[in-house]
Amino acid sequence: MTDPIADYLTRLRNAIKANHRIVEIPASNIKKNITKVLHEKGYIQNYKFEDTDNGQGVIKIALKYNPVTKQNAIVKLERISKPGLRKYVHVEKLPRVLNGLGVALLSTSKGVMTDKEARKLNVGGEVLCYVY
Repeated sequence: MTDPIADYLTRLRNAIKANHRIVEIPASNIKKNITKVLHEKGYIQNYKFEDTDNGQGVIKIALKYNPVTKQNAIVKLERISKPGLRKYVHVEKLPRVLNGLGVALLSTSKGVMTDKEARKLNVGGEVLCYVY
């Protein structure tokens, strides 16, 4: 697999379109950090890291749906930086997603965080994806 983050986002997108409650994704450190940020920002209901026999482990993510309208909390997941074309931004040029309603996930020297947290810590980094 050449782009594990794109695979992670695609599995989430497919589970949302199929109205699944839980999705299992092969684990890695970057995926675990992205999952933690999505949970902190309220885009997913819950998550659990489980070990497997091969040592890689899986991430089980419980998706968040509106109880009345049955609409998912995540409307769109968009991959920005790709293996063939990495997108790095300086702190002054950090993107605003939907004029602040969405979040941009960044991989910085201080870990994976949102664009708002990166502005507070005054760090730039690689723009992984947009979530709204």
